[in-house]
Amino acid sequence: MSTLTLDKVKTIKTLNNIADTGLNVFNNGDYAIDNESENPDAIVVRSFNMHSMEFDPNLKAIARAGAGVNNIPVDKCTEDGIVVFNTPGANANAVKEIVLTTLMASSRNLFAGIEWAKTLQGKGDEVPSLVEAGKKQFVGNEIKGKKLGVIGLGAIGALVANDALDLDMDVIGFDPFISINTAWELSRNVERAMTMEQLFAEADYITVHVPLTEDTSEMFNEKAFNLMKPGVHILNFSRGGLANENDMAEALESGKVGKYITDFPNENILNMKNAVPVPHLGASTRESEENCAIMATRQVKEYLETGNIKNAVNFPNASIPYTGKSRVTAFHRNVPNMVGQISSAFSNNNLNIADMINRSRGDYAYTMIDIDNEVNGDVIPGLEEEIKQIEGMITIRVI
Repeated sequence: MSTLTLDKVKTIKTLNNIADTGLNVFNNGDYAIDNESENPDAIVVRSFNMHSMEFDPNLKAIARAGAGVNNIPVDKCTEDGIVVFNTPGANANAVKEIVLTTLMASSRNLFAGIEWAKTLQGKGDEVPSLVEAGKKQFVGNEIKGKKLGVIGLGAIGALVANDALDLDMDVIGFDPFISINTAWELSRNVERAMTMEQLFAEADYITVHVPLTEDTSEMFNEKAFNLMKPGVHILNFSRGGLANENDMAEALESGKVGKYITDFPNENILNMKNAVPVPHLGASTRESEENCAIMATRQVKEYLETGNIKNAVNFPNASIPYTGKSRVTAFHRNVPNMVGQISSAFSNNNLNIADMINRSRGDYAYTMIDIDNEVNGDVIPGLEEEIKQIEGMITIRVI
């Protein structure tokens, strides 16, 4: 268990190129960007693999400028009291646009047609007639009137569903964990699938927007394909591990799956018939990178300066207005009487509590307490020492 008290100048380390618009959030004398630091206060990262890294006890936060956190050892961070942020929704529009672009382009065989047209180079005046003779092999289908199945109706999935309706598609969605905010934003014309199997059976096109977990790993497999319409198009801009690649290759070869559009190509996928390998471009727009960077850095800054947490993947979200009073934050095990013991430590040090919040997430909880008293240098160390002794305490910060 450690005590983490903020220094005046806080060090930020980046492990990838982070947009300047995001780093400008730290553009004052209270912060220093130092990518060589061995003991930063916070790390901002995109896709850098952090699983083999050792973290200095001074590290308080890691912010992923993006939604997925597979590259971050989240469990280890939780055990060490390091909050991990992500930026849900910041890249949603970018991913939505590429999903709809590839949906239409693949349905019209645009990618294959363009590659074929390039083979006509050097044919001179014959090119126009060869194009007219050869184009019939690339006749495709319009998406108007077809049914799109959307698995996962979060920030991205909801945008895809709503815009597909505007393209005159029918849309069916499945998400047993849909949030209230997303439900409000989702068009009432999106049909609700009661089960994933229902969606598989009805959709002409399927797009998936869920994280890779034990439950979703290889969700696209032989059993799923047997429920789908022949020639279904599957779009995966979420995670490569969502598809069983052996089953996918067989389904593409037989025509059971018409196209597999994925943002996560590998050697297997490059050799699959009718696979469309996109070189991980889902969120690769200038606007998306800037949005993610700004959102990530603002969350880090807010946490370092006030202790407030928003969009954490391992800590509970918690926020109370920061009035400049001395604030103590504690990350601890979610066990009975923890709040009572923390409150007793304040009482034992003759300190009044001005404001307080306690939020839990699974086996862990986060408590913030503002001190009503004017405090001197002797009080806080005594308070810290008493809170540190509480069984189940992980980290303490004083702001």
